[in-house]
Amino acid sequence: MTATAPGPSRRPTLSDVARRAGVSPMSVSRSLRGDTGVSAATRARVLEAVDELGYRPNDSARSLKLGRGSDLIGVVVTHFSNPFYSRLALGVEEVIEKRGKRVILGNTEEDPDRERELVQNLLERRVDGIVVVPSSYDHSHMNEPAMRGTPVVLAGRPPVGLDADCVLVDDFGGAHEVTRRLLAEGHRRIAFIGTPPAAYTGAERYRGYCAALDEQGVRVTSRYVDRSGTDTVTAEAAAARMLRLSTPPTAIFAANNRLALGVLRAIGSRDQIGFAAFDDLEYASLLDRSMTYVSFDAEQMGRGAGELLLRRLDERSAGGEERAERPASRVVVHVDVVTQHARSREPRQD
Repeated sequence: MTATAPGPSRRPTLSDVARRAGVSPMSVSRSLRGDTGVSAATRARVLEAVDELGYRPNDSARSLKLGRGSDLIGVVVTHFSNPFYSRLALGVEEVIEKRGKRVILGNTEEDPDRERELVQNLLERRVDGIVVVPSSYDHSHMNEPAMRGTPVVLAGRPPVGLDADCVLVDDFGGAHEVTRRLLAEGHRRIAFIGTPPAAYTGAERYRGYCAALDEQGVRVTSRYVDRSGTDTVTAEAAAARMLRLSTPPTAIFAANNRLALGVLRAIGSRDQIGFAAFDDLEYASLLDRSMTYVSFDAEQMGRGAGELLLRRLDERSAGGEERAERPASRVVVHVDVVTQHARSREPRQD
């Protein structure tokens, strides 16, 4: 019988190689391992079949058969377009690569259903662990029964209804301080443009904004609050609407870096409008205007999440006795509030 090549849409298997070489699958496996008990002629036939078929060993499956993990870590974020999440993923990768593991990235676009699908897909791939930036308060798909023993660490938002490690930013404290500084500059009509209340970070940042106003006896005014921001376009529209009011805000606080860009577009050249934002603004030094923003290290968050995950994996390798005893860890990343002043515009001397 003449061996045939697998169909064009199917990845060649070890059995395909065995049929092409006219040997047993065990002989193929032994040849690829470099087993000294395999004759030179058999090894040559196997390597020729491998080359003809384009066969690539399934390292994940082989690791599982040998009792090792897949050496893969899933990282699920909400928006690849946001530099914050790419830096967070780099931080995770920096830590886990030192253990010889690799990262698989997934993007939910703030869709809880997509998040569930991504987590399930990663579990089916037998990843060693997962770092997730949750898109909602429903974390039931990451509870103990659903994860089947695979550890999960949440980043940016705390766990709800499950016992899991997490790494957070001081959202409340950063928003409180940035609003306090706007108040200290004399602003009383301070607008807030944030994300929907369902987002933990947006809710905490709004809470910090409200607390700072309340401490100074300034009432939160609904026409100066928009919590529907999802991107640059929606933020620009919300800021433009507020600036058209008969009594517009004298300052605007954008709750993240994507919203900040939209707000700046709406403000334009109106330097008298105070501006503040949460998250690092990579373009801040290019703008000749005063602003205040909350700065923190997203890669540090990623490294923290990676370290917590590796700790859980080490406990599992040791037998898992410590896991039931040690409570979930919550790490809060420090923030800095930075004030940038406009460069002086002295008259040119001719």
